[in-house]
Amino acid sequence: MNVPKRHKSITAVTVFAVTLFFGCESNFKEVQKINFSEFVPAGETDDANIRYTDSGRITGILKGKKMLDYSSLDFPFTEYPKGIDVTLYDKKQKRTFITSNYAVSYKNTGIIDLQGKVKIRTEAGQMLETEQLYFDQKNEWFYTERKFKLTDAKGISNGQGIDFSKDFKVINSQRISGEIEAEE
Repeated sequence: MNVPKRHKSITAVTVFAVTLFFGCESNFKEVQKINFSEFVPAGETDDANIRYTDSGRITGILKGKKMLDYSSLDFPFTEYPKGIDVTLYDKKQKRTFITSNYAVSYKNTGIIDLQGKVKIRTEAGQMLETEQLYFDQKNEWFYTERKFKLTDAKGISNGQGIDFSKDFKVINSQRISGEIEAEE
C-alpha cells in the first residue's frame, strides 16, 4: 500500500504532539505538587476554655467546642467553626455575654468576626441580635452593617447598621424603626 508523504507527515506530527502532551502533563502535575502548600491549622483544640486577664483581674472567658489555630500563616487567625460563648468583664466586674455560631479572631488586627445568630446581652438586660457582628478588641467596640434587633428597658428597635461600646453606654444606630421610650 502506498501512503502519500503528506499523510505520513501529519501522522508523525500527531504522534509527536500526543507524546509531548502526555509527557508534559505528568511533569506539570509534579510541579503543582512542589508548589502546593497545605492550609492546615498549626493547632487544634476541642472544648477550649480560655481566660483573659489584666493585672490579675479576669477580663474575659471564651469557650468554644472547636478551636483551629492558624498562627503559622502570614496573616494569622484563630477559627471557631462550632461557635463561641464569651463572657466579658468590665472594671466593676459587670458582665457582657456573647454567643455566635461561628467566629474568627484575626491576630494582626485584633478584630473578631462573629457570625450566625449572634447575641450579645448585658447584666442590665440590654440585648442585641444580628447575623454578623465585629468586635474591635483594642477599642472595645462592636459594629455591624447587617440588620439588627436591639432590646432594652426603653423598648425594642430594629435597624440596619449599628456600632456601640462593649458596655452599651454609647450606641450609634442607623436606619432604625420600632418603639422606644424617649427621655423628656
